[in-house]
Amino acid sequence: MSIPYQHSSYDKSPSIRVPGDYSGFRGAPAWEELTRRILDSRVTVIDCYPGVEVAAIVERLRRTAPEALVIDCEEEAAWPIQRIDQMIAANLTDDRVFGVMSHAELTEFYDPERLERIATTARTSAQPVVIVGWGAALVPVPADLVVLADLPRWEIQQRQRAGMPNWRCHNGNEDVLRKYKRGFFVEWRVADRHKRPLLQRMDLLLDTTVSVAEAVLVPGNAVRAGLQEATVRPFRVVPFFDPGVWGGQWMRQVCGLDADTPNFAWCFDCVPEENSLLLDIGEVSVEIPAINLVHAHPVELLGALTHARFGPEFPIRFDFLDTMNGGNLSLQVHPLTGYIQDHFGMSYTQDESYYLLDAADDAVVYLGLRTGADAGQMMADLRAAQDGRVQFDADRYVNTFPARKHDHFLIPAGTVHCSGSNSMVLEISATPFIFTFKMWDWGRVGLDGLPRPINIDHAEANIQWSRDSEWTARNLVGRVDEVTRGEGWVEERTGLHELEFIEVRRHWFTGPVPHHTGGTVNVLNLVEGAEALVESPTGAFAPFVVHYAETFIVPAVVGPYTISPHGSADGQRCGTVKASVRGTQAGVAA
Repeated sequence: MSIPYQHSSYDKSPSIRVPGDYSGFRGAPAWEELTRRILDSRVTVIDCYPGVEVAAIVERLRRTAPEALVIDCEEEAAWPIQRIDQMIAANLTDDRVFGVMSHAELTEFYDPERLERIATTARTSAQPVVIVGWGAALVPVPADLVVLADLPRWEIQQRQRAGMPNWRCHNGNEDVLRKYKRGFFVEWRVADRHKRPLLQRMDLLLDTTVSVAEAVLVPGNAVRAGLQEATVRPFRVVPFFDPGVWGGQWMRQVCGLDADTPNFAWCFDCVPEENSLLLDIGEVSVEIPAINLVHAHPVELLGALTHARFGPEFPIRFDFLDTMNGGNLSLQVHPLTGYIQDHFGMSYTQDESYYLLDAADDAVVYLGLRTGADAGQMMADLRAAQDGRVQFDADRYVNTFPARKHDHFLIPAGTVHCSGSNSMVLEISATPFIFTFKMWDWGRVGLDGLPRPINIDHAEANIQWSRDSEWTARNLVGRVDEVTRGEGWVEERTGLHELEFIEVRRHWFTGPVPHHTGGTVNVLNLVEGAEALVESPTGAFAPFVVHYAETFIVPAVVGPYTISPHGSADGQRCGTVKASVRGTQAGVAA
């Protein structure tokens, strides 16, 4: 099927220019500068996020700084991995995908006596000492120079797919879903708790996302200035795109993606827990996890009421699901709040919605159960399909609704759903994203040739059987209400459902539209129009250009801003969708 798509000047590498007279280094000059700083210090700590190539950093420093004593704290002081495995067994579970959130501290993974021995060596050495590894800052010795070697989660996942094991494990060839599970439920939780104070303490940041040889070294003050800059202006995180068994062709054409990849299924366009920030510092760009901004400035970014509800966690997720000339998503359901708390240790659940950026004439959304569907027979048929005895007849049990461009389907947890083929979905959802209980995957295997995980028992415990055809049509489809209008613009409420915490407003406009954060973070996407301009009515930030299909964040402290058609869209009808946490606006209409 040939479908004409609207082209976009979509920016795949958005960055933030850091104000101030800072400079950075890349490649060999970065190692020369780091060596100089090491040799000017008695004790240097290079604390590494799990996934950073510690051995390569140690080897490089032993070549560039032979006068220094370089100590790998992981090799010298970490407990054996067998002992750590026992500590976290209850978090990992036997499940291929789902674990339980860890509340461990990094100190639990280290032998305190051996950390003390490293400290004694550092205190008594006649040489400059460099302590390297995840947990280097745990060594009880004053450090003259603190370096944070950070790494975005998306890069960690790419390395795991290429064969990198989890921290200190020997599981390079293990199923990548199990590697990801260990990272998601244990390693990254522990690492983020350990990293938060280092963001304020670090003297330098070492970015080895590209490679150790092409590392970028920048001052810690420059990174902190960049994070501060991000809180007072609109910004975008660095998106990433991934193929999938049901993936389509829309993102390739509209966003200008690689022509050699067979398809693109997902794009995380605003998931700070997974995405990166690019900071332009002097002549170099440094890539850091976007979650660092949430850790460093949670109230300024999220707003006081959103932060009070969620803590230092970004609660809103915007991502793309592309099935244009692709296949159906898996038939699925997400856990109820009590279930996700009891079984996985999450504080809130994976409520979702599908906003249609584009759709072919035959596009549909599967949503809710058909009135009169027999629960027992449906579950029996699903289990028979899982065993390969039958093909599950989804249309017998699940409603299908025609899906048109700019339709918005609401999906509170417990609702059976999936997008059909020939749709381009913008998911406007709560941040949890891996808690998808697949019930039927249309008889497919994944791109790795393995069956994708099916979770019928979890699904059965969460399906809300009362959400039948009438309830679904009345509550989850076409819930569009005009809120207000002004000269050249109209504001509509499109969701989400009352059971979900996200409020979504859509604005159609041919001229400037007034917005206000109301003291809570706003997440927006330009869903119609080639280009728009975001401006401060007081000049508090520089004008910010967004292109079709780009998601951007407006921090809570920004307050008033306007959005207008811009460039080739000047004078044309444009549209945005804006999400915020319902009930967190401080005295200003949403």
